[in-house]
Amino acid sequence: MNQSRTGISRVFSLLALLLLFAFSVPAQEVSAKFDEYLSTLTKQGRFTGSALVARDGRVIFSKGYGMASVELDVPNSPETKFRIGSITKQFTAAAIMLLAERGKLSVNDPVCKYFSDCPAAWSEITIHHLLSHTSGLPNYTSLPSYREYMTVPVTNESLVARFRDKPLDFKPGEKWSYSNSGYFILGIIIEKVTGDTYETFLQKNIFDPLRLKNTGYDRPVYLLKHRATGYSMQNGKQINSLYLDMTQPGAAGALYSTVGDLMAWTEALHSDRLLSARSREAMMTPVKNNYGYGLTINTQFNRSVIGHGGGINGFSTYLQYYPAEKVTVVVLRNADYGGPGPAKIAQDLSAILFGERYEIPREPVVARVDPKIYDAYAGKYELQPGVVFTITREGDRLMLQLPGQPAVELFPESETKFFVRVVDAKFTFVRDEKGEVTHLIFDQGGEQRAKRIK
Repeated sequence: MNQSRTGISRVFSLLALLLLFAFSVPAQEVSAKFDEYLSTLTKQGRFTGSALVARDGRVIFSKGYGMASVELDVPNSPETKFRIGSITKQFTAAAIMLLAERGKLSVNDPVCKYFSDCPAAWSEITIHHLLSHTSGLPNYTSLPSYREYMTVPVTNESLVARFRDKPLDFKPGEKWSYSNSGYFILGIIIEKVTGDTYETFLQKNIFDPLRLKNTGYDRPVYLLKHRATGYSMQNGKQINSLYLDMTQPGAAGALYSTVGDLMAWTEALHSDRLLSARSREAMMTPVKNNYGYGLTINTQFNRSVIGHGGGINGFSTYLQYYPAEKVTVVVLRNADYGGPGPAKIAQDLSAILFGERYEIPREPVVARVDPKIYDAYAGKYELQPGVVFTITREGDRLMLQLPGQPAVELFPESETKFFVRVVDAKFTFVRDEKGEVTHLIFDQGGEQRAKRIK
């Protein structure tokens, strides 16, 4: 009996050594490939930020690229703090689930339970609808007035007043539509239930217990070491992003963090350290459109992947987790332009780790074409109801504009294929047998057809 156990022990020890050897060498090769991919993007001027990849709670790659501050010549590093935008939503959703576990609220509570002057149109909206983007509330950041007011400090009441009397986009629960309004209201509910500010509640109940020392509510008045500056693109030049008063995003997108803290957060969220298994299951079960509570649930490389992205003035981010493989990928960028975006970068880093197919993005080369061909492309192209590309010729340039957005230049790769530099997107104009342009193919991580309507 003892000899048998000794033999088994030796076998397991040998297997452990073999596994250690098998994974240690490729890890170095994988890290080199991560660095090659991100360094190439950085040299092309298409990435500035930090990235991290971890497996089984162990960091296998973490590095910064580009500049945290161009003006002060400070490089990005794993310690750099970035605004994370809508990654904030999973913290908000977890806070709601924490309060539900404590018996302070239920996800089935009607929203009107927490508002004395609740609009009649909100009578059927529940906390569940807010969490899953199925409330029908119009998204306040999509309203035409948003850019006009985004620099102004707001109270909860004044921001909600912007959309409270507008009709719902649909009956609660019937459809899915991303709504920052719903998550802003969730922040208000947290404050009403606890008597704390949203910021204080998260600090006391999530950040401190989980030792997330580099995560918090981003307010410019705070002296914050290693804070990244956010950048945008204007007329082909990098600029400081437009100012955003951080009372505006609230519980929908106001947090900052680092790649390391987001890894620690993900590890905690997918364990028993913060929430019960039942609460985690509720967060990670799709309601509609592959969306749970503050998280998207998808399949990538035939693997389940749970994540969320964020975009806020000067910053774009992505955080994802493969539960079966226990792999975390974090991409934080202090720029809101260029491509590939953080979601695509996270996908490619995952592909490198899993041995799947990927390509190091090449910088598009501007082709020489006769600007006269642009006349045939000028017109309006409908991608979907309410989303229309307006293409115009301005001298020797072909311009693209979306409703409410500034025009950007389309650069030719050939006589029919064009790209923009503000995001990783391509446009291909298609002619019929008569030579007339009938539609364009829009490609941003997947092809979509936009019919010419004028």
